[in-house]
Amino acid sequence: MTLRYPPVDASGQLAYGRNALDRMSERRDDTALLTSLRRDPDARAVVFAGDLLVLRPGGGLYTRAEAEALGADWDAATFLGAGDAGPIFGCAIAESELLETKTLRNVAIEGDLPIDLLGPAAQASALLRWHRTHRFCGRCGHETTLGQAGYKRDCPNCGAMHFPRTDPVVIMVAIDGERCLLGRRAGMPFYSSLAGFMEPGETIEAAVRREIFEESGVRTGRVMYYASQPWPFPTNLMIGCFAEAISTEIDPRDLELEDVRWFDRADLPAMIAGKNPPFAVPGPFSIAHHLIKTYAEHGAPV
Repeated sequence: MTLRYPPVDASGQLAYGRNALDRMSERRDDTALLTSLRRDPDARAVVFAGDLLVLRPGGGLYTRAEAEALGADWDAATFLGAGDAGPIFGCAIAESELLETKTLRNVAIEGDLPIDLLGPAAQASALLRWHRTHRFCGRCGHETTLGQAGYKRDCPNCGAMHFPRTDPVVIMVAIDGERCLLGRRAGMPFYSSLAGFMEPGETIEAAVRREIFEESGVRTGRVMYYASQPWPFPTNLMIGCFAEAISTEIDPRDLELEDVRWFDRADLPAMIAGKNPPFAVPGPFSIAHHLIKTYAEHGAPV
């Protein structure tokens, strides 16, 4: 399949998808370097209370002093990477009704952070949540310790090493010439791309074909990757694809969706603009929106 869509880094244009930090993954065991980065006067932090981002009055990121004043343990902060303005860390604090907090979904929708910081915020959210839920060894149950600047937890009892995980999800638009396949979950006010978790031992292409078939009964052949989006709800990676339909009859197998139907490409612009209720699509912070919009504007890949 030859892509005729604009040759851009589509992933970097999505919410949570732009992250220019130098993660220094090969130097995370360098204690002297990490100490230097923590003491850097330009160091800043993304602060979370549970799964909620703590908004800084006036915007931007917290300084070390500000983060510590909120109760952050700076020595346990997770190193996210170095940016042009200095190192950035992720910090966890206790929840408090006195703080202004928001979900990362609402932060993206409402523009509380610039797009350049949404990626590091998603990175911090995933890592800090992993630390909260993996304090104890999955092998022996002993309490684990922090390693590699926050990208590892070690068990001092049995020697097991634990690393954060990302759960891959395929999200795709099946195309039949001048129409595409979209579905709606019960209670949702829009139609969207079909999606589902990848399974062990499965390729991206196989997962795309399987999920489309299970949710709609439609068979697909060629699969084309388009873009990916870190999706911090809680730690997913959305892998966006287009798939060429080789059958068109809708006969869902898993009944996961309330409705699945074909939409004419000509009707999509009104849906994207919200002018064709109840046939709307997800908002522009989601990769589903951009998959649908790309097909609406450019047609099927050839």
